[in-house]
Amino acid sequence: MKKYTYFLIFLLLALAPVLVLGQQENQNPFFEEWNTPFGSPPFDKIQEDHYLPAYEEGMRQHMAEIDAIATNQEPPTFENTIVAFDQAGALLRRISPVFGGLRSAETNPKLQAIAREATPMLTAHSNAIRLNEALFERIQTVYNNRENLGLDREQMIFLEKTYRDFERGGAALPEDKREEFKKLSERMSMVSLQLSENLLAENNAFELVIEDEADLAGLPSTVIEAAAEEARRKDMEGKWVFTTAFPSRVPFLQFAENRELRKQMLMGYVNRGDNDDENDNKELFIELMMLRQQLSEILGYNNYAEYFTAIQMAENPQNVYDFLHRVWEPALARAKMEKAEMQAIIDREGGGFKLEAWDWWYYAEKLRKEKYELDDDEVKPYFTIENVKQGIFTLANKLWGLTFESRPEVPVYHEEVEAYEVFDYDGSHLAVLFIDPHPRPGKRSGAWCGTYRSGAYEDGEWVTPIVTIVMNFTRPSGDKPAMLSWDETTTYFHEFGHAVHNFFARGSYRRTSRSVPRDFVELPSQVLENWAGEPELLETYAIHYQTGENIPEELVDRLQKSEHFNQGFIQTEYLAAAILDMDWHTSDITEDTDVNAFENASMQRIGLIDEIFPRYRTTNFGHIFGSGYAAGYYVYRWAEVLDADAFQAFKDSGDLFNRELARAFREYILANNALYEGMDAYVRFRGQEPDIEAFLRRSGLK
Repeated sequence: MKKYTYFLIFLLLALAPVLVLGQQENQNPFFEEWNTPFGSPPFDKIQEDHYLPAYEEGMRQHMAEIDAIATNQEPPTFENTIVAFDQAGALLRRISPVFGGLRSAETNPKLQAIAREATPMLTAHSNAIRLNEALFERIQTVYNNRENLGLDREQMIFLEKTYRDFERGGAALPEDKREEFKKLSERMSMVSLQLSENLLAENNAFELVIEDEADLAGLPSTVIEAAAEEARRKDMEGKWVFTTAFPSRVPFLQFAENRELRKQMLMGYVNRGDNDDENDNKELFIELMMLRQQLSEILGYNNYAEYFTAIQMAENPQNVYDFLHRVWEPALARAKMEKAEMQAIIDREGGGFKLEAWDWWYYAEKLRKEKYELDDDEVKPYFTIENVKQGIFTLANKLWGLTFESRPEVPVYHEEVEAYEVFDYDGSHLAVLFIDPHPRPGKRSGAWCGTYRSGAYEDGEWVTPIVTIVMNFTRPSGDKPAMLSWDETTTYFHEFGHAVHNFFARGSYRRTSRSVPRDFVELPSQVLENWAGEPELLETYAIHYQTGENIPEELVDRLQKSEHFNQGFIQTEYLAAAILDMDWHTSDITEDTDVNAFENASMQRIGLIDEIFPRYRTTNFGHIFGSGYAAGYYVYRWAEVLDADAFQAFKDSGDLFNRELARAFREYILANNALYEGMDAYVRFRGQEPDIEAFLRRSGLK
């Protein structure tokens, strides 16, 4: 009997891990089928404790699939190696978009702790695959024999990109270099994560708290009410709180009469990450630059900018510099003109001081009223957030026949998030769209588009995408709806353009379904901004929230006349940041490099005037903390040349909603990224290469 009892105890102990894993799998939503509308993530069931077990199991499954490909005894073929690799990792593809999406839009200390634990694990996992000699040998064998495989255009592009990914990921390096590459990339991922976390902490840390009502002089009532609501949320009843979030910061700089407080606001924003405290980013940034330089050299490049641009439309750093400087000179000249005009206002008013950076927005607003009789408070009531959304939906319908239906039954991760089903022109289901409009402490700054599921073929069936656009727009205040500034309005159109790209992208393989150069990817987003201010569209959505009247023609006329307003500042601050980015990624950086001295020297070299800061300073340049836009912040203006020329095609046709042009744009620019890329795709749509003149004219630089 005792032997039998001991045996049972031994058996239970042996089975305990299996039983626990089984119990976890039954309780963890990532291990279950998602019986939700459209198979969307069950945000209402996913908890923080689910991520790490899911990641661990996802990596285990993925590695088992990779090992099966690498050790396959059959000769390597396109199907059993390249396609098999593309399809592997299904569980990870479920987890990462959800975790990454929430870490950007609704993070908290627990998610941040999980990210610090998961990031090195995932980087090591990725390295183990990219540096797998047996796997790369099979991929290389297929690649070397590619001309004899009878592949079609898409298959050939897919194969070439897969091989290039491994080559750029260190697979072709000798063994000692592969180990060094592995260590560098693992450390880079952690430094990037810490830089971003520090920036979020800095965004949340700064508050301009006003207790004396007199200090609110000049601010519109809507801005004051929003600041009072922010104070109430922070348990500061009776005060007014302003933050670095765009809807709070910019109106304050535009309208606050108190010059000292404007200075505090601007410098609080400008100096994020450069306050010599626990969130300081200077040392971390230098380390990141050194790591990127070492990684680039291992791969045979002189610097990280060479590594990045090698697969972009720009091709090399010199082409980027040539482009940026071509636009820089007219932009700076215009900014100096604007500066002189604002100084004239200060002198005329008897100000007795020299224009400073914290005065620019304030006197630019005065200049706008003086030149165009345009008041932000006069314009905003026509651009409620709901109106702008409907305007965007109308544009998508006029161009591509899309329609949208609210789906409140779809689980969302925050009560402010809206879910829509998107229907194609023929009434078929096309996608699901999440819209997350307002700032929160757990949301990073800016605006972006992502996916919780990319469109792809699974077992021969097309699985539609689940797309999200996330913004930090003005909130409703009191009994007034959220009213957007013109900048916020065009940002909404911009992010929706990215969403449309995700709706339409359709390839046979995951690697090539929405695969475009980084300096092409902003074309689909930026081109939609062009329609926002056109009278033909404005009349459908710019409707006063109180009177129900359409925006008057004379107000539209004043809006259009102010199209080039402040463009010197807008272009100069952007280009300064883009050049700063390139300078960091083309220079030899050592641990003794002083971040602020480097930045100052970079800006002095191009002649940036003291009254303008680069759009992002080094320590808060979130775009380049990760690898997506590092040495690539230039891409917004590069793509702007494309989008200005593309929109000109619609203008020249005499029909802003030309369905035939829209069809061609969908086919060549948005849908068939697996077949056509970069300039090839653009020329197929436009019939010619883009002309920079359209961009210069639109920007008021010519």
